[in-house]
Formats: sequence, C-alpha cells, structure tokens
Amino acid sequence: MSGATGGKTVKVAVTRKLPEPVEARLRDLFDAVFHESDDPLSPAALIERARDADVLAPTLGDRLDAAFFEAVGDRLKLVANFGAGVDHIDVAAANAHGVTVTNTPSVLAEDAADMAMALILAVPRRLVEGVRALEAGEFQGWSPTWMLGRRVRGKKLGIIGLGRVGEAIARRAKAFGLSIHYHNRSPINPHIEDELDATYWDSLDQMLARVDIVSVNCPHTPATFHLLSRRRLELLQPQAYVVNISRGEIVDEEALASMIEEGRLAGAGLDVYERGAPSEKLLKAPNVVLLPHMASATVESRIEMGERMIINIKMFSDGHKPPDRVILGLDDGRLPQAG
Repeated sequence: MSGATGGKTVKVAVTRKLPEPVEARLRDLFDAVFHESDDPLSPAALIERARDADVLAPTLGDRLDAAFFEAVGDRLKLVANFGAGVDHIDVAAANAHGVTVTNTPSVLAEDAADMAMALILAVPRRLVEGVRALEAGEFQGWSPTWMLGRRVRGKKLGIIGLGRVGEAIARRAKAFGLSIHYHNRSPINPHIEDELDATYWDSLDQMLARVDIVSVNCPHTPATFHLLSRRRLELLQPQAYVVNISRGEIVDEEALASMIEEGRLAGAGLDVYERGAPSEKLLKAPNVVLLPHMASATVESRIEMGERMIINIKMFSDGHKPPDRVILGLDDGRLPQAG
C-alpha cells in the first residue's frame, strides 16, 4: 500500500466486533472486513485475514508474533492496533517485514484513572465484601465492630509508573487526601511534581516499604515482568493494598494471593491478570476486588479509540506518517527500573 492508494481501495481487516459508530466510519472510508462475533479469531484465521488485507486492526487478544509476520506475506503494510498497549505485537518483527505499527494512546487515561480510584476506595472500605454480605442475608443491622475497613484519607499512595494514567490517578487521589509517592526511572516535570505534591523515589524497594497502597501503572515489558515479585511484595506492610489496572504480568499473582490469604497483605484490587483471568487461588482470597478488565470500558473511550485508530489508518493510506506510530527504543523515563 502506497500513499496514493487511500480511500476505498485500502482493505482493512478488523479482528473483533467494534462499537457501531467505529465500524460505520471504517465502512465509509475503507474497504473494511469485519468480524461479526466478539470471540477472538483463531491464529490460523488471523493469518488468513491478514494475508488479504493492507491494514490489520487487531486488539489486545490477538497475538502477532514473529511467526505471524513471517506467514502473512507482503501485502500487509500497517497494523493499526485498537488499544494503547502493544505487548501482544512483535513490533521489531513487524518493522523487519515492512509493517508499520500504530496504537491509540492518551484516550484511556481518564477512564482508567477513574477505575483505579474506584479500586483504591473499594478495597480498604470492603465495599464488595459488604455487598456480598448483604446479598447473603448476613446484615442484621448496624454494629460498632462489624465490617470495619481502613480510612483512605491520610494514607500514602505509591504509584509505579507516573505516566498519563498515573498522573490522572494522582490528581484524584490527592483530592481524597492521600499523599502521592511515585517511582519512575527519572523524576517527572518539577512543575507537575509540585502541583501533585508528589515524592519521587529512585528506589522502588524503598518506596514499597513506606506506602499504604500501591498502584501499578506501567506497561508490560521483559524488564517489568513480575516487577512486583514475592520479594518486593514482602517489603510491603501487612496493612498495605495492591491495585493493578495496567498489566497482570507485572505482579506475581500467586505470591500476591498467598500473602493475602496468610494475612501478610490486607487486600488487592485487580482489573488485569497474569494469565488473562484470575487464578482459582486469587478468586478464593479474602478482601480482593476482581474486575473483568474493564478499566477502559466506557462508550466514550472505545469510540475515541476507534477514531484514533481510523486517523492512523487514513494518514498512512494518504502517504503521511501516522501520528501514533510505535517506535522501538522510544523511552521518556517513565518506565520503572527492574531488579
């Protein structure tokens, strides 16, 4: 596909059902092929669909590894990911086969931060546990000692990865009276740091030992796999909580579940899981709030993701550089340090 072949001559293969306004716009602008089901395509079907397309529009559930790009042939020129994270795409392999990769950054930050803040409130105050007790008929009236949680105001929130989402969480948390602590490879803009009254920790270990709530907000890379390992989880105080809306692989889920079960951590709020869905052990752990990967699940964000994806496709098909190209090695210092 060259820049002169824009419009309806560009064939776009979509791998999952998207919101109707997004599909309608794709239909208007391109020769778009849709997946009518919300179930993911099989690896073989994904390859078959990509072979006959100029542009593939995948989602988080589609694994595009080196073998995929080897198999799809020469027609595919753009992978326009519907989502911000691209750890399911081998970007180096794509580039080696002449395929550009784009994503949809920025549009999810506010909705994701809302969900993180909801978990920061829900877990210490035992909201889900209270709902379940009520539904089970256990509530017999107010009691001075029943269903006691922990106050949020005055607690220390440690944010791992103070990027767009982390900053949005920090603003919400500050309004609720939490003090903000964060760990990146380097400090953020001093004006933003002053505005948030945030404390920078060069050492993740030292920060973990001093905070009451940990919010994980960094991408999954080889360097961040099990960044919150058992060793690091053991640095947390027994009354601490872990919140993760980022990527499940960043937390050692087995260790987390065991420590909560043993009373060595107070609880957790999770929207993502190491193996896609929560383990049986985590499901049985006390004082956890488990969500089905819904931090970005608002009508507005999904439509905005689609609009951003379409802009990338249109710019590329018109011979311009798409605004959201994923560039290997680009690093703004916001990733945490491994080890």
